[in-house]
Amino acid sequence: MVSDDVLKCIYNRRSIRSFLPRQLEPWKEEELLKAANSAPSAGNLQARFFYVVKNPEAKSNLSRAAYGQYFIENAPLVFVACSDSVASLKRYGRRGETLYALQDATASIQNILLAATALDLGSCWVGAFDEEEVREILSIPKHLRPIALIPVGYSNDKPLGTSRKSLGEIAKVMI
Repeated sequence: MVSDDVLKCIYNRRSIRSFLPRQLEPWKEEELLKAANSAPSAGNLQARFFYVVKNPEAKSNLSRAAYGQYFIENAPLVFVACSDSVASLKRYGRRGETLYALQDATASIQNILLAATALDLGSCWVGAFDEEEVREILSIPKHLRPIALIPVGYSNDKPLGTSRKSLGEIAKVMI
């Protein structure tokens, strides 16, 4: 079966930083988590964990921890994606701890972003934040590392696409 729906989501995804004051339907929240859970992972360890933050005070604190990116607190929910380095360390040693756990979490993040687009939601991958402050706000245990904040909601904006490098600049075909 050939479908261009996935490609449309990939090409149409945008970083949204303005959200309507509208809550997400519970089934959409569940679909986003199911998408995250469906991402590939090293050795199928699924070395990732997500906090789903809806509490206004916690979202406000996360915005401050993200160096004043206050659009975060205006999203109806914020996923905090974490890697579980201990699980990967046990199976794969140092490379698992420092790389595979991170890959597991980031593959899930991309799935959330694409699923949000498919569900007519806006989202943004936020990587600039004080890791220890986020850990403290959510009481995140030491074996989990916060990797990204992902505010999700109904978009109040229609940003244009950004320019991309040419394929020749990002790939070399080896024959």
